[in-house]
Amino acid sequence: MNMQPIALLGAGLYLLATLFTGLRFFSENWRLRLPRGAITGVLAIGLLTHALLLWHFTLNQPGLNISLTSAASMVSFTVVLIIALTALKQPVENLGLLLFPLAALAVLAAVFRPGEHLLPAGSPWGLRLHVVISIVAYALFTLAAVQALLLAIQNAKLKAHHPGGFMRALPPLQTMEGLLFSLILTGFILLTVSLFSGFMFLDDMFAQHLVHKTILSLISWVVFAVLLWGRFVFGWRGRIAIRWTLVGFTILMLAYFGSKAVLELLIKPA
Repeated sequence: MNMQPIALLGAGLYLLATLFTGLRFFSENWRLRLPRGAITGVLAIGLLTHALLLWHFTLNQPGLNISLTSAASMVSFTVVLIIALTALKQPVENLGLLLFPLAALAVLAAVFRPGEHLLPAGSPWGLRLHVVISIVAYALFTLAAVQALLLAIQNAKLKAHHPGGFMRALPPLQTMEGLLFSLILTGFILLTVSLFSGFMFLDDMFAQHLVHKTILSLISWVVFAVLLWGRFVFGWRGRIAIRWTLVGFTILMLAYFGSKAVLELLIKPA
């Protein structure tokens, strides 16, 4: 079955959701500000399309395909799903302004350059669970990083006494910070479970070229642990919270996607 038209449809729906979100937050004409339900509806169809593509290229294989582009597609699907579900109760649609276009790119990359890095069909269920938990943890930290960037913009605008425009569309600073630390705490718990389960199922870390990924993941875990400790003990917020979040996410991104890029693009099979 030719999945390329479906991929183009899915990417188009994510870009349409980006446009609707931008109109909602930036348009001065109230007639162009679509209701949240319109964005949710477009995202729902986009997610269904994305799920079909994931099934075809990632799950419906002899084993679980966790290639670079397939993993990026799984992470982006999880990110969009979390945004769509969280938006039912909290104002998080603004995160989609950056993440929906990235999800569209991930959909196209996974179809036009699918790659193949299969987790064998007979792999232990615990290893498969480890992969799923890792993906969800990374998705939550991705949301936290974008939230931190929005907080940085919000802080800068408030200090410059320019609260208009985009600032009017954002929730209050306290709400934004509360959402940031909720994302970080949930992601930290899942990252902890992911690391623990990884040590249980990695018999020879060096032979699997995973030592650098594990070390970077542990460093990222320490960064987020210190951030949460500073938050609950000293009340860290503002620039300190933003910097620690972005540093921890960057290290985790290098651990996850950097490792895959090295293995798939630089280390050629003999």
